[in-house]
Amino acid sequence: MSGNAANGWRLSRRERVLSGEVAYEVFGEDGPPVVLVHGTPSCSYIWRRIVPALERRYQVYVYDLLGFGGSQRGEGLDVSIAAQGRTLAELVEAWGLEEPAVAGHDIGGGIALRAHLLEGVTFSRIALLDAVVLTPWGTLPLRHLKEHLGAYRSMPGNVFEAYVAARLGQATKRPMDEEAFEVYLSQWRGAAGQEASLRKDEALLERDTAELEPLLGSIGVPVQIVWGEEDGWLDASQALRLREEIRGSRLELIPEAGHFVQEDAPKKVAQGLVAFLSENEERV
Repeated sequence: MSGNAANGWRLSRRERVLSGEVAYEVFGEDGPPVVLVHGTPSCSYIWRRIVPALERRYQVYVYDLLGFGGSQRGEGLDVSIAAQGRTLAELVEAWGLEEPAVAGHDIGGGIALRAHLLEGVTFSRIALLDAVVLTPWGTLPLRHLKEHLGAYRSMPGNVFEAYVAARLGQATKRPMDEEAFEVYLSQWRGAAGQEASLRKDEALLERDTAELEPLLGSIGVPVQIVWGEEDGWLDASQALRLREEIRGSRLELIPEAGHFVQEDAPKKVAQGLVAFLSENEERV
């Protein structure tokens, strides 16, 4: 997938950070800035049906994480949650953003929180969608892969692709749009894609979010938690725990939606984000 192009979705801009080159795009010409951070094993394409609802009122920054989509990937690249948090902080500075809002999905939630709590980025509002924050979050397939990494590396390409496809099939409650499925899968296809997929999974460490847990109570900006009720990767009980840990946060559980909540319920997610971002009331 070159440049993350599909159905008109393309990240045409590049930003060089310490860790590598990031592909990004800005939607909307006016309004307060909002940064959207995807998770794994997706890419920025997951926001394609959310951006149109936001760009009418906000300047929306969307990018591919290092190691994903159209951004740089390769041997020696640090694609851990901790490194991605530093990269997000660098991007906010490079883009000249002052107190943007942020929405993070899956590991994008942990990345956004690391940028805010550990890297000194001040966000005005934080939305967390089926977010990888509270431990334990490592799924059984992820643990199996990390324990048998050599076997997965030597796995024939077509077998590995079938494995990734099976995992993607479990990311939604209802069958995923075929084009979206292909966009997510294609970045992990072939020898280079297989190695990139294993590299990102090998770098997923629970300690990178465990460091956040003692700090969650100190968050002083509005936080909205959005979760698919049928999330098969991160059970909805995680959302309830997260609401308790982040004082004053609010939770929206979306019925008939799985982990890729933007795929299962894009309209509800978009409406919820617009409502959250447009609030002017001070946090109680």
